[in-house]
Amino acid sequence: MSATLITTAGSGFDVEKLRNDFPALHQDVHGKPLVYLDNAASGQKPLAVIEAIDHYYRHDHANVHRGVHTLGERATAAYEGAREKMRIFLNARDVNEIVFVRGLTEAVNLVANTFGRERFGPDKTVLLTRMEHHSNIIPWQLVCAQTGGGLKVAPINDRGELIVEEFEKLLTPDVALVAMVHVSNAIGTINPVRECIALAHARGIPILVDGAQAAPHMPVDVQDLDCDFYCVAGHKMFGPTGIGVLYGKAEHLENMPPWQGGGEMIRRVTFDSSDYAAPPARFEAGTPNIAGAVGLGATVDYLQSVGMSSIAAYEQELLTYATEILSGVEGVRLVGTAQDKAAVISFVVDGVHPHDLGTVLDRQAGVAIRAGHHCCMPLMEFFGVPATARASFAFYNTRDEVDVLASAVANARKIFN
Repeated sequence: MSATLITTAGSGFDVEKLRNDFPALHQDVHGKPLVYLDNAASGQKPLAVIEAIDHYYRHDHANVHRGVHTLGERATAAYEGAREKMRIFLNARDVNEIVFVRGLTEAVNLVANTFGRERFGPDKTVLLTRMEHHSNIIPWQLVCAQTGGGLKVAPINDRGELIVEEFEKLLTPDVALVAMVHVSNAIGTINPVRECIALAHARGIPILVDGAQAAPHMPVDVQDLDCDFYCVAGHKMFGPTGIGVLYGKAEHLENMPPWQGGGEMIRRVTFDSSDYAAPPARFEAGTPNIAGAVGLGATVDYLQSVGMSSIAAYEQELLTYATEILSGVEGVRLVGTAQDKAAVISFVVDGVHPHDLGTVLDRQAGVAIRAGHHCCMPLMEFFGVPATARASFAFYNTRDEVDVLASAVANARKIFN
């Protein structure tokens, strides 16, 4: 175990106390204290989440919904309790608007293959933005290839901001659906999703929002946004892997066909035909990730105890400091400088490939960043780079860690130049 790098924000946000909740943060990497700045890829897990999953497997494990014995009732209560917690977290109107899935990727694929497939055809398109993650591109490409539909892409400016005027121009009668990211995983841009939703709805166009990078870092209210679908990944929210949530308006879910068949998603089965269950069961075929849901419920409890508004405010302070410090390192160029950003900094260093930089930072300073195209190849193409280095922050990161990152980047540049 190593000494922990701590800073307490002037607002009274107690980073030291919060860091103590995350066991993985308190370790050495290559003889240096771990500085974990890869939160956009996956957040670390608080002890409360780890203990909730452990308790479920030790005491309450059974299959859900059909058992009449005690363990089955406990497991069902925990599973459905987590659904209600997610309803509150996203401010969905009804608990049946919350569908558990494997992750955001499955959520997008589910909508593409049900709601989307019924609307696509040779004369229809899906409108995306230039900054989409591959998980919000490829599912639409696959379904469009099967139905004869096509994709349109809303442009961005050199700062990595959506050009809303051009987005609006693209909302033509051929657009069957809009799918857009709330917060870019690669460059941190916060899109004006509420405005975009209003523009789409004014033309009768439904919209899906990729909320993977928003839900862990800021308050999200799906009723206020008025989105048709909102997708969340549990592991980005400092919860378990293999669990996520699709929020869908009840009127959409009730009219969507099932995507996968099996147990749980049916009312009546014969060899001639089957009747399907109402949502959300219709979209949760087979034994679900019960432990994942339990852990996700514990994650929501933890995040709400910290406060999403407090998290957002602290991370903005950290972003401002990190932007200033990294911009001052010789040879560093920031990629994506939107005015409205989450705590993600993408950058390149003169004479150093991002993969080499990531390796040196890990080996020499214990700093964990992400290096590559971040599953956003079209965005990298727009900026004219094959890859970037990305430091992504969470509420348990500190200014001291930013200083370690900046010093390590400066040292790495000396090595390669």
